[in-house]
Amino acid sequence: MKFDELDARMRVFESANDFLVLPNVYMVARLDGRGFTKLTKQNLSLETPFDVRFKDYMIATTTHLMTCGFKFVYGYTESDEISLLFDLEENIFGRKTRKLVSLLAAEASAKFALLINQVASFDCRISQLPRKQDVIDYFRWRNEDAFRNSLNAHCYWMLRKQGISAKKANDEVTGLSVAQKNELLFQAGINFNDLPLWQKRGVGFYWTTIDKEGFNPRTNEKVTAQRKTLVTNDALPMKDAYSNFLTDLL
Repeated sequence: MKFDELDARMRVFESANDFLVLPNVYMVARLDGRGFTKLTKQNLSLETPFDVRFKDYMIATTTHLMTCGFKFVYGYTESDEISLLFDLEENIFGRKTRKLVSLLAAEASAKFALLINQVASFDCRISQLPRKQDVIDYFRWRNEDAFRNSLNAHCYWMLRKQGISAKKANDEVTGLSVAQKNELLFQAGINFNDLPLWQKRGVGFYWTTIDKEGFNPRTNEKVTAQRKTLVTNDALPMKDAYSNFLTDLL
C-alpha cells in the first residue's frame, strides 16, 4: 500500500470522533489544575487559605494563555482554575474541540510547570454557549463560586489553625449561612469584607486600546499609534455589577 493510501486510511481513525463547535456559538474553555491540592500543600508549602505566590502563578499562566495565539475576549482565574472566552469569530483549527482542549491544557501545564520548576498539569473542557446571556451567566457562576469557596476556605483554615481537626472543622462550617460564616470569622478577629478582593472575586483579563507615542524618522515628527494591551483586574465587581461589567465588555 502506498503511503498516501495508508495515510488517508489511518487518519480516519484519528478524526472519526472529532466534534466541531458550530459558527456563531460562544466557546468558553475551562481549565482545572490536576492534583493541585497535593501540589500546593506538600510540594509548594503555600500559605493557607490563600498564597500570593500561587495567585501570581495563576495570573502568569492565564496571561500566557491570553497571548499564545488564540483570540480570547476575556479570561478569568480563581483558585486553581482558568476560564477563557473565545472571540465569537475565532475559527482556529476549524473549531475542533479535540485540538482546542489538548493545546490549551498543554500550554497551561507547560507554563505553570516552568513557573514552579516541577511537573504540573491542567485538564480542559469546552462549554458551547448559544447566547450572550449564557456567557454572562457562566462567568457570573464562576465569580460567585470564587466568593463561596473563599468564605468556606477562610472559615475552615481559621478553625484548623486553632487546632481543630480537619473533619470537625469541615463539620462546623457545613450548613452555616453566609451571615453565620462571616460572624464565625469576625469572632476570630477576621473581617471578611476587608480581605483582598482577588481572594473573593477572582481576577479578570481583557483587552483595551491605548495610545502610544512614537517617532517617525522619515518625517522627523512625533506620531501616536494605538496598541492593544492586556488588562489584569484583581478588583472585579460582584453580582449584578459583575454582569453589567461583562455586558459592557462583550
